[in-house]
Amino acid sequence: MKRVYLFCSAGMSTSMLASKMQGIANSHDLPIEVEAFPDGKIGQIIDEKHPDVILLGPQVKYGDKGIPIQVIDQTDYGMMNGEKVLKSAIKLMKSAK
Repeated sequence: MKRVYLFCSAGMSTSMLASKMQGIANSHDLPIEVEAFPDGKIGQIIDEKHPDVILLGPQVKYGDKGIPIQVIDQTDYGMMNGEKVLKSAIKLMKSAK
């Protein structure tokens, strides 16, 4: 199971996007877990859950921890385009190998 975790200031808006992404992953039988968290927990989540990819809300900045990290496209974020953001996360995972 691959873990794709989204982070934003409060974790609220990304939770809606994460839910859409999870639904798309499930509909395609992809072994991916998508969850959202507030950005203040990035370090804790990395240490405890060992994500494969971290996606950040457009308003969040964070340094490299050896895990592929990418800021979510602002348009895709605003449109809650779960499919496009999930594809971006999968592409990021593959390029990190």
